[in-house]
Amino acid sequence: MSMLVKSCSFCNRPVAKGSGTMFAKNDGTVQWFCSSKCKKNALVLKRDPRKLKWTKKYVKGGIKVKK
Repeated sequence: MSMLVKSCSFCNRPVAKGSGTMFAKNDGTVQWFCSSKCKKNALVLKRDPRKLKWTKKYVKGGIKVKK
């Protein structure tokens, strides 16, 4: 039996069963957050996780932007 259910929608770290926060949007999509830090950065501050070094989605060389 696995303790890990989902990964965090913001930082991509695993969310243990019975912890974290589930956020359901009006369009029916569900987002899981491991902490209030991730939830605030995603929903309130609207930050891109690829630009923050503490997330696992961080891209070291930079993000390629299409013009």
